[in-house]
Amino acid sequence: MRAASSGMATIISLLPGEQMPDLSEDKSWLLVEASGDGRFFGTGAAWKVNGECVCYASLAENDGSLDSALAAAERWAAKYNVPSIWLQATA
Repeated sequence: MRAASSGMATIISLLPGEQMPDLSEDKSWLLVEASGDGRFFGTGAAWKVNGECVCYASLAENDGSLDSALAAAERWAAKYNVPSIWLQATA
């Protein structure tokens, strides 16, 4: 695992085969992971100030490259104050 700060969220790179740790239900999280076909999919969950849960699922237009996937994830993380983006860059 390796961490790098990118604006507000810290990007934590996972080693091949390493999984994002299980977080308690009240913790926000965001994961960007490689697929076998060269795309990168993002998923996540966060809490609004009013306690409502919001979920993240990447859009097809952002899945084509790691840069696009991370940029979209970073925007969502900034909007919902998600402190870390977990990255699995290998399928």
